[in-house]
Amino acid sequence: MPVWIWIIIIAVIVFGVLPLPILAFYLYAVLLVRTSKKKWGRECSIPDDEEYQRMFDIGIAWDQQYASYKHPVEIVSDGLKLVGEYFDFGSETSVIIIAGRMESLLYSYYFAEPYRRLGYNVLVIDNRAHGLSEGRFLSLGFKEYRDILRWGELLHDTFHQKNIVIHGICIGSSVGLFALCAPECPSYFRAMAAEGMFTCFKDNFVNHLIDGHHPVQPATFLVTLYIRLFTGADVVHDGPLYRIDKLKKPILFLHSKEDVFSLPSEVQQVYDRCQSQKKLVWFEKGAHSRVRINAPERYDETVVDFFRELCI
Repeated sequence: MPVWIWIIIIAVIVFGVLPLPILAFYLYAVLLVRTSKKKWGRECSIPDDEEYQRMFDIGIAWDQQYASYKHPVEIVSDGLKLVGEYFDFGSETSVIIIAGRMESLLYSYYFAEPYRRLGYNVLVIDNRAHGLSEGRFLSLGFKEYRDILRWGELLHDTFHQKNIVIHGICIGSSVGLFALCAPECPSYFRAMAAEGMFTCFKDNFVNHLIDGHHPVQPATFLVTLYIRLFTGADVVHDGPLYRIDKLKKPILFLHSKEDVFSLPSEVQQVYDRCQSQKKLVWFEKGAHSRVRINAPERYDETVVDFFRELCI
């Protein structure tokens, strides 16, 4: 083969192929690795978005209103110190609110009001690699679910809670589901509400790329490969769709018909496969993770009615 052909082949590999894994790793690090303490801290993650900032501000106002009930708490899970805040309203039932990617416990304040109306105590947490909690890598529920079980132990053993429920948003809904499906999940975990549930993270990631008008491949293959290499999580062949049939506890699905990241057709698949007591409530308006801000009264009434019917 002539030398000039070898030169062309090497040039294609160096300048056309090698940059792809590098760019994909950069994308992976941006999305799923906490590269500094400031990243995913305790600020509004999208301050330029009026609707998102409004959610954040309403949550902060809720915290200020009930600050006298608040206690700082912490646990150690997988060797990581994780922090949270516990609002003790005098109940024997608590909710653990699990935020999605990029969000600290300050974001979770926004979803606490329906549970206060129920009379529940409220635990908001900085997920690992968020807020003031330790950690670097996000595993999208595959390791984080163990943190939720540790938080449950704290509520049960230290605060004498007889019942624990979960409210998850986006990836937080996946984390909560993994916890409830775990063989070691204690019986005092009773039920959950899930907003923005998805089939698996790979599908959710693809939907983000499509919505942003980006090519799906090779980014999807490479990013999911990096997730597997650095965290051990298989986000292609595992996820809520593949675990939901193990769920034995009641679940409420809250979903917007306008969600372009966790598609309505995908949550329907998860719902259809679910064999436990279940309810799926559709909302006409609201982008991903923004259902409540577009229908606050109906959202809260749906949550309150669901858990009251369970007599928890």
